[in-house]
Amino acid sequence: MSAPVPTLFRRIVVALTAFLAVFGVAVTAHAQSKVTDVRVGVHQGFTRFVLELDASAPYRLLTLRDPYRVVIDLPEVAWETGDESAGKVAKGVIGKFRFGLFQHGVSRFVIDLREPAVVKAHFRLDPEPGAGHRLVVDLEPSTDQQFAAAMGSVESKDWASRQSAVAAASQSQQQSIVRAPVKPTEQAEKRLKTIVIDPGHGGVDPGAIGASGIYEKKITLAFARDLRDRLQALGGYRVIMTRDRDIYIPLRRRYEVAHRNEADLFISVHADAHHTSDLRGFSVYTLSETASDKEAAALATKENKSDILAGYDLSEYDDQTSFILLDLAQRKTSEASWQFAQSLVKNVGSNVTLLRRPHRFAGFAVLKSPTVPSVLVELGYLSNRREEKDLRTPAYRAGLADAIIRAIDVYFEQQDRLSRS
Repeated sequence: MSAPVPTLFRRIVVALTAFLAVFGVAVTAHAQSKVTDVRVGVHQGFTRFVLELDASAPYRLLTLRDPYRVVIDLPEVAWETGDESAGKVAKGVIGKFRFGLFQHGVSRFVIDLREPAVVKAHFRLDPEPGAGHRLVVDLEPSTDQQFAAAMGSVESKDWASRQSAVAAASQSQQQSIVRAPVKPTEQAEKRLKTIVIDPGHGGVDPGAIGASGIYEKKITLAFARDLRDRLQALGGYRVIMTRDRDIYIPLRRRYEVAHRNEADLFISVHADAHHTSDLRGFSVYTLSETASDKEAAALATKENKSDILAGYDLSEYDDQTSFILLDLAQRKTSEASWQFAQSLVKNVGSNVTLLRRPHRFAGFAVLKSPTVPSVLVELGYLSNRREEKDLRTPAYRAGLADAIIRAIDVYFEQQDRLSRS
C-alpha cells in the first residue's frame, strides 16, 4: 500500500500555481442596478436582444465560437426577471440564454446562437413612458468566416473607467476565493486536515435542471454549506469553500484553491439529471483518462463544458502539462482518491440509495490535481422527483453530510496508518 502524497510535491505545485494563476477582478458586492426585463424581437434582417434596467449601466460585448455565443457583461446587478426567464427564447438567431454572477463585480448574460451572427449594432436608450433604461444588441446572421473575422470584444465608453475600479479591488477577490482564512497556531495547524469543498456550477452556469425546475447550482451550494458547517462543528478539520455564493468559478480555478491551501482532500459536489426520470442514487467519480463506462464518459463531457456554458474564453489557459505530469505524485494522488471513493461508497451506502456501480471514473477536468486527492460526488438525480425532494430537505442533506463525514474520518485514519507503516 502506498504512503500519502508527499508534502514536497504539494509545495512545488503551490509555488507553480501561484505563478501561473491569473485571477479575475472584483468590485463591491452591492448591486448597482437591477435587470427588470428581457425581450427578444425578430426584425427584417436581424434579431434584437433588449435588457431593461432600472439605471444606466456600462457594458461589454464578446463573441465566442465553438459553439457560437454572444456574451454581455455588466457591473454586478440584481436579477428581477426570475430564473425561469432564461432558456426559453428560440427566436431569430437566438437559441437560448442564461445569466448569473460571472465573477465578483461582473454579471454576465450568455446568448447561445442557432447560427453564426455578428453584432450589427449596440446602444443604450434612456427611459420613456412604459420602459426603463435599455441596453439593445442587434444580431445579424452571418457566415462562419464573417463571424470569425468579427470575433472580439466591444464596449461602452464608460466600461474602461468601470474596469479601473474593478482592477483596484482585485486583491480582495483573490483573498476571498483562493486564500485560506487566518490559520490557527502552528501547533494546532499540524493537527488539522484541510478539506476543500467545491459546490459545482454557479452564477451563469446553472448546471442540471431538476424535475421542479430547481437549478443544480442551488442544491450543490446548499449541501456544501451543510457539509462545511457540520465538519467545522466537529472540529479537527480546516474547511475551505471554492464558492460561498451564487458565482461562477472556472474549473481550473477550483482545484487551484486546493493547491494554494495545501489541501489534504478536494470534494466537488454535484447533482445529476437524466432523461430516465426513475434513475436515482448517490455516486462518486475519480479521475481517469479512460472512462469506466459510457455513462461516466458522457457525464465528464457534460461537466467539462461548464466553462463554455459560462462564456469563458478558454484561449487564456496556458499549458500546465509541466506539473500535471509529476508522475510520482499523480500516482499516489490517484491511489488516495480511489481509497477515499471506496470509503464514501461504504459509508454513504448505509444511509442512502447508491447508483448501480457507485464508484466510476472518467476525465473530469476539475479533478486534475496532481497532488491533492480529489473526488466528484453526485448527490443524486434531480430528474427524479423523489430524490430532488430529498435533496431539497435539510434533514435528508444532514444525514447525507454525516455519512460523508464518516467516510472522511475513515479515510484519514487509513492514511495515518499508512504513513506509520
